[in-house]
Order: sequence, then structure tokens, then C-alpha cells
Amino acid sequence: MSDDGDLQQAPVLIVSPDDHWLRVLDVMIRTWGHRTITRRSVAASLSGARVGAAHLGKPLRWPLGVAPALLAGRAVGEAGRRGKYLWLPLGPRAGHDAGDAGGLLIHLGMSGSLSFGPEEAAPGPWDHFELLTDRGVLRLRDPRRFGAVVWSAALDRPPAATLLAGLGAEPFDPSLTPQSFHAALQRRHSAIKGVLLAGDIVVGAGNIYACEALFRAGIDPRTRADAISRPRAARLLEAIRATLARAMEVGGSTLRAFRDAHGMGGEFQVEAAVYGREGQPCRTCGAPVRRIVQGQRATYFCPRCQRR
Repeated sequence: MSDDGDLQQAPVLIVSPDDHWLRVLDVMIRTWGHRTITRRSVAASLSGARVGAAHLGKPLRWPLGVAPALLAGRAVGEAGRRGKYLWLPLGPRAGHDAGDAGGLLIHLGMSGSLSFGPEEAAPGPWDHFELLTDRGVLRLRDPRRFGAVVWSAALDRPPAATLLAGLGAEPFDPSLTPQSFHAALQRRHSAIKGVLLAGDIVVGAGNIYACEALFRAGIDPRTRADAISRPRAARLLEAIRATLARAMEVGGSTLRAFRDAHGMGGEFQVEAAVYGREGQPCRTCGAPVRRIVQGQRATYFCPRCQRR
């Protein structure tokens, strides 16, 4: 990674519950003084860094679960992701065997963000966790404090295993086939939009991406999941993957102060087909895009292109 602002590639590693690497996504990360890390991004320069100290601010959603002083002296491994959780493995402390290793499971909640860079300023009122390393400071900022940083001995041991137990398949997992996806939908009797947001069949389809994927697939978001035929389920799975792939390509979506690993707001929302476009003409048929509320979340769809 250079310090002159040149674009360089760094791998984003996606893991399943059994720690099997499913896919390596090459993303372009621009390095400058202070950058922000999203759920899909990893600060490549953290791998191999040595932890000097950890500082806590106000309580987050769940307690850290270990004394901050016990994180000092550990080497940072290659970060991975499971759903909306970032896994930051930490090696054993000096003089301890491999059984002392573990890691930090990080969730950004609804308003959290991670930044990594030189320690330039004192923590602000919304900065609730800091990991000081010999390469820079990893800082969690979370105004609403719905996020969390939790110590776990491994992904397959509590508390990580408990927190990850209800997650569905990764969207690009080869074992998630049109057949298995359709079979899972047949067991759900609620609207497909809410089923996607639940994340217990497939992870990654948040509110914006769910709206866009349903538009790509031509499915009305109010359609019951168990009423979706096998061919439509296959189209929906393909649409979810295409939507997420496009979002990763352009840097994600932007809501309020959300920033991505490039230090820029995501561009996906700019080209959204339906999300945030209430009353505007559908980019395909020209009909006005509708907005409804499902499960206290805004849903956008085209009443002409998307059928029940």
C-alpha cells in the first residue's frame, strides 16, 4: 500500500461459519491520511500490526468481554466478514501458547463506522472503541451505540458462534443454489421483502439492495415468499448477486454520513432503479415509482414492472 494516493488492490475475505474462505473480492482502496472501512472493506495495512493498547468509551450494545489491557501485544491477522460482522483475528500474547489467541467481532449497528489512520485527534463523544497499533489507530464511531466490539476465542465458540448462529448463507456461496434458495422461501409465509431483510436465508440484502434486487427480478415486494415459483426464485437469487456485485464495484450505498474504504460516499444509490425515487418515472417503463412501508422500513418498487 502506498502513501501517495495511488490505487492498490487489497482482498476482502468472506467467511462462512466453518471458517472456509468462500470468495476473495478484489477492491480498490485508496490510501491517504485517514480512511473509513465499511462492512465489505478491510484495511490491508492492519494485517500483521501489533496492538499497543485498547480504549473503551461509552458502553456499546454488548460488552467487550475481556479486559482491554489483555489485547495489548497481540498481532492482528487477516480480517474476514460474516454477514454484517467484521472478524478481526488477534494472535496470542507474548509468552502464551496458541490457546490464548482470539479475535474481535465487530458490528457497526445502524450508525457506526470504522476508521483507520494516524492518531491525529482525541476521541470524540461518539468514538466508543479504539485499537491502537504500531501502524495506526482503528476507531469505532457510533452515535447511536447500536454497534458492538466483542472478544471471542474463535468464530465457532461463544459468544461469536451465538451471534452468528442465525445468519443465512453468504450471497456468493456456491452451496446457495436456486433449488436450496427456493426451498427456503417455501418455508416462509411473509412478504419477500421482509424475508430478505431478516438475513436468515441469505445475508447482505439490506433495505436498499433488497428493493433493487426485487426490481431486477420483477417481483412485487409484497409477494409472499412461499408463493414465489422456482423460476422466479432463481431470477431473484441471480438479481441479489448482480445487485451486490454492482454495489461492490461502485462503492456501496450512501446514507447520511456513510463513507466507504475509498474515503468517498458510495455511488450505488445514485444509479438506483427504484430506491429513493418515489414519484419519479421507472427507468424501464416510465410508470411512477411507489413507496410503501413494510416492517417500519421504506420500500420502493415499480407497480408495472414488478408483479405478485
